[in-house]
Amino acid sequence: MSIGFCGRLSTAAALIFLPALDARSQNAEPLREKTRHGEIVLETVASGLEHPWGLAFLPDGAMLVTERPGDIRLVSPEGAVSPPLAGTPDVADRGQGGLLDIALDPDFTTNRTLYITYGEPRAAGGAGTAVARARLSDDAAALADVTVIFRQEPAHTGANHYGSRLAFAPDGTLFVTLGDRYDLRDSAQDLSTHLGKVVRIRTDGSVPDDNPFIGRQDARPEIWSYGHRNPQSAAINPDTGELWTIEHGARGGDEINITRKGLNYGWPVITYGVDYSGAKIGEGTAKEGMEQPLYYWDPSIAPSGMAFYTGEAFPQWRGSLFIGALAGRMLVRIERKGDRIVGEERMLRDLGERIRDVRQGPDGFLYLLTDAPDGRVLRVRPAG
Repeated sequence: MSIGFCGRLSTAAALIFLPALDARSQNAEPLREKTRHGEIVLETVASGLEHPWGLAFLPDGAMLVTERPGDIRLVSPEGAVSPPLAGTPDVADRGQGGLLDIALDPDFTTNRTLYITYGEPRAAGGAGTAVARARLSDDAAALADVTVIFRQEPAHTGANHYGSRLAFAPDGTLFVTLGDRYDLRDSAQDLSTHLGKVVRIRTDGSVPDDNPFIGRQDARPEIWSYGHRNPQSAAINPDTGELWTIEHGARGGDEINITRKGLNYGWPVITYGVDYSGAKIGEGTAKEGMEQPLYYWDPSIAPSGMAFYTGEAFPQWRGSLFIGALAGRMLVRIERKGDRIVGEERMLRDLGERIRDVRQGPDGFLYLLTDAPDGRVLRVRPAG
């Protein structure tokens, strides 16, 4: 185990774009920073986004960006921001809930299908994380045929720990990360609920035949792994095809895990963090039958969004894992050798922004979302 540091627009011609909503930040001087592998430049692509949460690149280089209060916007490669797309579902916009992640179907160029996760309003004031499938209209101005394919059960009236990220496995199945809803943390160990789990489904919401708990009367068949707290990062390792996730700890104990079939990742029985009051959580840091994290942070950085870097723009970064930090207000680069983590570099701390998502663009640059009422899409490129 490695221990963490303690301490074009071809189909959208009819869409009317808005100018950047914050011309001052749009035109601000780019931030330059020296890293271990050369100087980088951070520049604003688009601004005026309300708590942007998830980002997906369209084949032409435009971006679909979710805003937590419930909208999706199309951002052109030049940074023009569209009006909200029509047809998005109602969301439970409270606390950490709202419209969350977005991912394109592997056959998007053929079927124009995408998937979103969001806090779905339920009866009696409850809410739960849901996954909806939709088709992006030919003019890229609306979602059509919106269908819920998965609902986290049970619903809960609390406002926190919805998760939730999407990642497509190489076999075309869909992983969804789900939080423990904060007040119900013990349910992360209860296989009869979806709380504190990673689930694996087909794109129509059905359950793959080889999921680990198929046939058990005491378990939800969608469950892939359990014992998670609030995983807001997920990506497929391009070298192995395995799912990696990162979850928030409480006060300390953020974890990177290789999230494997049927395994128990320990929350809240084992953790490297303590409660916000300072009280001990669970039984300690290890227990038989429960997985150790590949890496953890104490104190917490509040990780959100992750991307394995495979591009050409930064050849010395190939193989690195990039992670946004909310409380830490920085971009973290993780150096790895295979499945071993061998180093960490903390970047963009002078930016002072909560980084919600990290994606590699088709140009090989890194794209970041800042979590703010006037959030931005930022681009990291080499200097010069």
